[in-house]
Amino acid sequence: MHKWYVVQVISGHEKKVKKTLEEAIQAKGLSETITEILMPTENVSEVKRGEQRITEKKMWPGYLMIKMFLDDESWAFIKNVPGVIDFLGGEKPTPLSDREVNDMMKELEDRQKGIVQKHKVEVGDRVKITDGVFINFVGTVTEVNHEKGRLSVMVSIFGRDTRVDDLEFWQVEQATAENTG
Repeated sequence: MHKWYVVQVISGHEKKVKKTLEEAIQAKGLSETITEILMPTENVSEVKRGEQRITEKKMWPGYLMIKMFLDDESWAFIKNVPGVIDFLGGEKPTPLSDREVNDMMKELEDRQKGIVQKHKVEVGDRVKITDGVFINFVGTVTEVNHEKGRLSVMVSIFGRDTRVDDLEFWQVEQATAENTG
């Protein structure tokens, strides 16, 4: 019976390993044994220097999901493909449960429906300004414009609230106890 397994690969080489696997499966006639290889991705929107860019980002870097019938031959075949590190579970690979597969497929389907914003900044978030005239000031986000990649932050200067407009996402970071000191 075919089950889904997680295979760890060299990070950054997922596409190359997937392509190598697909070609080797065809060449060796293993398409009945190894039926599907997934490298889940999502489209991420990011605005840099005023330009919106949409890039494809791996959802689980360093991993491929493979639907296969696991026996000694198929296990050895996968393990010997350049770039493959190991199956999750090592010498005794454990298939994903039906629930894990269903959850994974639903998440994949949900993420592929649209474009995810790289910067998850929302109105009300506390941020630290990391660039510009107000560098190192901490304030509260009052407005977010994902299309233009800009936001406004309310900071306190000499005890008075001052709105800093037209900041780009890369000019702020989430405020934490460590970076607000």
